Amino acid sequence: MCGRYALTDLKALLKENRFQLEIFPPNLSPRYNIAPSQPVPAILNQAPRALQLLRWGLIPSWAKDPAIGYRMINARAETIADKPAFRRPLQRQRCLIPADGFFEWQRLGARKVPHWITLTSGEVFAFAGLWDSWTDPTTKTAVASCTIITTTPNELLASIHDRMPVILPRECEAMWLSEGLTPVQACALLKPYPATQMSASPVSTLVNSPTNDTPKVLTP
Repeated sequence: MCGRYALTDLKALLKENRFQLEIFPPNLSPRYNIAPSQPVPAILNQAPRALQLLRWGLIPSWAKDPAIGYRMINARAETIADKPAFRRPLQRQRCLIPADGFFEWQRLGARKVPHWITLTSGEVFAFAGLWDSWTDPTTKTAVASCTIITTTPNELLASIHDRMPVILPRECEAMWLSEGLTPVQACALLKPYPATQMSASPVSTLVNSPTNDTPKVLTP
């Protein structure tokens, strides 16, 4: 699964404009320990030039209780075409979720050791995601939310965990957002990222608490 990640390199987003964006949410700041249910920056297929904040944990449009989102932080690539919560978003509501690293916990006996996982290039990348919009029946307030798609681990991640988030190759990002992409074509993009282009290292257990959103969570 993917339950924590970071987006610290705002220079790549704002000055270098890594995703060719024109609209940004106000007051963006580096995030070192992004956790489920929090607002996360995402690029939606319906607005590919805008970076928007969505709640992490997908709430299907038909949900009766928004608490379902806590169980929808990830979507398995192998089953998204069949699951009711993800089937329609896969067809019509895909998104990119920018990041520059993520955390995964390796079980060693009775302990779980967190690892910080990045691309060896150090560049910002994008998770493949799905989004949906749910309307509160009482307040009529719309809540946009998202999920990160996961797949089987590559050779590097296999020794740490049995799942990994789908990182899209840069050349596939525009295709993922394309309106003409079919579910079959979309699923074909959901592959493990090459292990040779990734690195992983143990970090401080400070990351275990989402209240610790500082560079210290990256301490080896």
